[in-house]
Amino acid sequence: MAAHTERCKQIVFEQAGGPEVLTIAYAALPSVGSEQVLIKVNYAGVNGPDIAQRKGMYPPPPDASEILGLEVSGTIVAVGESVTQWQVGDVVCALVPGGGYSEYVVTWGCHCLPIPSGLTLAQAAALPETFFTVWGHLFMRGGLKAGETVLIHGGSGGIGSAAIALAKLFGVTVVATSGSQDKCDYCKQLGADHAFNYRDEDLLEQILAVAPQGVDVVLDMASGDLVNLNLKALALEGRLVTIALLRGPTASVDVFRLMSKRITWTGATLRPQSVEAKALIAKRLLEEVWPLFLQGKREKLVPHIFAKFSLDKVSEAHRLMESGKHKGKIVLKVAGEDAT
Repeated sequence: MAAHTERCKQIVFEQAGGPEVLTIAYAALPSVGSEQVLIKVNYAGVNGPDIAQRKGMYPPPPDASEILGLEVSGTIVAVGESVTQWQVGDVVCALVPGGGYSEYVVTWGCHCLPIPSGLTLAQAAALPETFFTVWGHLFMRGGLKAGETVLIHGGSGGIGSAAIALAKLFGVTVVATSGSQDKCDYCKQLGADHAFNYRDEDLLEQILAVAPQGVDVVLDMASGDLVNLNLKALALEGRLVTIALLRGPTASVDVFRLMSKRITWTGATLRPQSVEAKALIAKRLLEEVWPLFLQGKREKLVPHIFAKFSLDKVSEAHRLMESGKHKGKIVLKVAGEDAT
């Protein structure tokens, strides 16, 4: 394993709070376990869990770094003795267990993926958290398949954008919601068959007008007061997959509707899942999704980068994320050039 003695720049916060609590600090490089790799980071993605962790609402798992950041692109500079699939010098994008807002980060070798041909490092950094989340939750847990109809809430964000793109490529009819007409138009540009403003009082009626029998799957990032709307929008034997709680963690649920429609309601978060579970998602992505980048479908899968910020402008990146004004992904430029 290559030796590195540098200290690395990273983003820290001493107490939970607003974007202003984020500051720059320096620390020793993280140590690399036998099945891990050390990545010199070029770009790091900014995601909802980062915001929640900064606010003190989403503590990292006990064995994870307290530094924010769950996805990166960069170059492998050290490998553990049990890592066989990667070598020093390989350029990858990776799901990381925290620590992405740093010049160097450690992750598991089995959570790294090659950068698809033609993508920039900024685009590649925006893939792992969203693609692992969508594939693992919507397709693997939710069982979404060709010929079905899916309702995707928050379709204009990073997760929603990836969900729309993947669903369409796998032969699914997509109904998306977002918070403005501009964002609904953006969802349609991504490929959504229908897009509605979730602020509309007749949202349910609009959904059922285009899916009279109900939708087969709902990808729910809202929860709260939208739970019963989701149950009403689902078809018989439908599946509700909850992955975030943007409208609150509690709801008064119409359980009889859930029973009468024989609905399956499941939910998960990605970060606390085991190394093995995330490795399986990575394997499935490499086998089933990554080949699509080379089959003339790359333009449909490339994430839209709405904004880039330097590492020292991280507070501005978080303010933009919290404003909800972005469409697509926000990334931090940590080092290097914007090219693969």
